[in-house]
Amino acid sequence: MKTVHIGLLGFGVVGQGVWQLLQTNQEEISHQTGNKVTVKKILVRDPEKNRVLPAADPRLTTSWQTILQDAEIDVIVELMGGIEPAKQYITEALSAGKHVVTANKALLAQHGSELSRLAARRGVQLRYEASVAGGIPILQAIRESLCANRLTSIMGIVNGTTNYILSKMTQEKTTYEEALAEAQAKGYAEADPTADVEGFDAAHKLTILASLGFQTTVEFGQVYREGINSITPLDIEYAAELGYVIKLLAIARDLEGKIELRVHPTMIAAGHPLASVQDAYNAVYIQGNAVGDLMFYGKGAGDLPTASAVMGDVLNVAQHRNNDHAPTYPLAYQPNGRKVQSMDETTTAYYVRLLVKDIPGVLGRIATTFGNCGVSLSSVIQKGDADPVSLVFVTHRTREIAVQQAIKDIRLMDELVEVAGIIRVEDI
Repeated sequence: MKTVHIGLLGFGVVGQGVWQLLQTNQEEISHQTGNKVTVKKILVRDPEKNRVLPAADPRLTTSWQTILQDAEIDVIVELMGGIEPAKQYITEALSAGKHVVTANKALLAQHGSELSRLAARRGVQLRYEASVAGGIPILQAIRESLCANRLTSIMGIVNGTTNYILSKMTQEKTTYEEALAEAQAKGYAEADPTADVEGFDAAHKLTILASLGFQTTVEFGQVYREGINSITPLDIEYAAELGYVIKLLAIARDLEGKIELRVHPTMIAAGHPLASVQDAYNAVYIQGNAVGDLMFYGKGAGDLPTASAVMGDVLNVAQHRNNDHAPTYPLAYQPNGRKVQSMDETTTAYYVRLLVKDIPGVLGRIATTFGNCGVSLSSVIQKGDADPVSLVFVTHRTREIAVQQAIKDIRLMDELVEVAGIIRVEDI
């Protein structure tokens, strides 16, 4: 039986999850793969920190060079997070001919193309299944199981924090601030939740999904991004009345020569499978020209779900480490002329909520303004006897630039008190 020696970088929640998974399932892993996996060294900042291993354990080290120069270590598993020093360590590991497994979506979204090219030049593997949707094997499905398809759409709930917050706001009618505080208390949200609630985390993951799914190089900065902090209980109430649920969706579409990339709060039909994804769970909904519609669902974060994906990559490396034709998931492709569509050209439906003065004829003037900009209205809801009154408009599918021009013109109207909300609507 072959022994695979791991150098583990980082021993936080996921790192300790990898350790726990190995201790619990070592017999099953060895039996199914013919490989014994052992953690030889673990890079930590502070050996004295309370962990599942005592500070005196010889596997703990604060020296990266000790791990890099150990000829027995076959695979570097990077679970530190952040850009640096993770990028430096991965670059040095690949250059030294070591395989790398990482869960670092921010690093891959920003530097994945560069690292993929380096891995290819050195003849080693760079794997990153755990970087998107935790324990859901979505990347392997895209690059292997679905490789005979031309994917036309990848749409997902890929951030558990925001899905938990929106689920609580929907189920318990709480405010955004209350739901966020609960998410933080339960460990679903960081003390600084910016990366999650403003859509950065989901945009990182969409960059990876689109690069693989559409076989083109996608830059993180090309992804349009909005967060959820402007969503109110009133928006959720109106959405339900209209037959929708609000989710933070990551959306990528193949538009025959261009690709569409966006992350933002979205109203989707209450009967759609993605609408049923609750709390911190993730789901990715894929459309392929052969397979049709598929949805992958599961835990998108946590120690053991993420460790499961990490170990899957480690074992794939072990089985193919001496194989020049090992399956890889490159984030670097030759330019193929596929540009990212401008957000102005995006076509979808829109929910627009306005607060206006209760003046006769105001509804007609606003509707006329929409029409003058080429925006066709599907429905209008007016509620409340107080001044100001709330007007909700849902448009037919139209271009983003037309809606934004209409809003710009409406802001000039004396009757307007506030543009209280704009949410895109996907009829999928």
